Amino acid sequence: MNWGVFEGLLSGVNKYSTAFGRIWLSLVFIFRLLVYVVAAERVWSDDHKDFDCNTRQPGCTNVCFDHFFPVSHIRLWALQLILVTCPSLLVIMHVAYREAKAQRHHAASGDNCRCIYPNPGKKRGGLWWTYLLSLIFKAGVDVVFLYIFYRFYRNYTLPRLVKCELPPCPNVVDCFISRPTEKTIFTLFMVVTTCICVMLSLVEAAYLIGKRCRECLLAGGGGRRRHQDYALSHAEPADTGEQVFHGTDYKPPMTSVPPPASSPSTLPEEEALL
Repeated sequence: MNWGVFEGLLSGVNKYSTAFGRIWLSLVFIFRLLVYVVAAERVWSDDHKDFDCNTRQPGCTNVCFDHFFPVSHIRLWALQLILVTCPSLLVIMHVAYREAKAQRHHAASGDNCRCIYPNPGKKRGGLWWTYLLSLIFKAGVDVVFLYIFYRFYRNYTLPRLVKCELPPCPNVVDCFISRPTEKTIFTLFMVVTTCICVMLSLVEAAYLIGKRCRECLLAGGGGRRRHQDYALSHAEPADTGEQVFHGTDYKPPMTSVPPPASSPSTLPEEEALL
């Protein structure tokens, strides 16, 4: 294994992940990959060689071993780790595609061109969907392999003694598994770490969806407020028919009062008498 290339991939995944994604990456690298490489391979290296049955019938031991161990733990874990880590590499490839597209656009349009991706690693648009689907895919792969282990090895435990009566065994024979307790401990450890990884992936997916919904709600509320402010600023004042006074120096218009009519010198009765 080229550890330099592996370190570069880990740094790239860690750079474009959220806090939950970094915890998931640390858990996979330390508690699953290193345990698999350092310890698990050695524990299961002698599983077929030390599988003993109390018979010398040719082929009986191989048939019984294939029946009780259809797929080796090591090979299942290797396939699981490959499938789980591939979606993270797809995220890195998507970011690299964005950076290459931005460089091509910049080279074709010159320095005064509009930047397509101001931050290629920001989870917006297609990259957001790629990241979300990668989380769902990783959680789904872990759940499927948990089910496979449960179907092949009931309760994720290995018994010390198994009885086999498959042909060409002459009768019911007893077969003994090498180091069953140690293998059971490693199996339960990997199952627990897988369950934690599934939980982290689902929590991160819920966090991304909740954050996007919150941003959409805030953007919608801000747009409505701006629309209301614009409408109020451009609205014409209503004519209420009342006079509005501005300032303390305003003087109301003087109303002209008609002069009283001059009283006649003689009354009508007096005119009649004259």
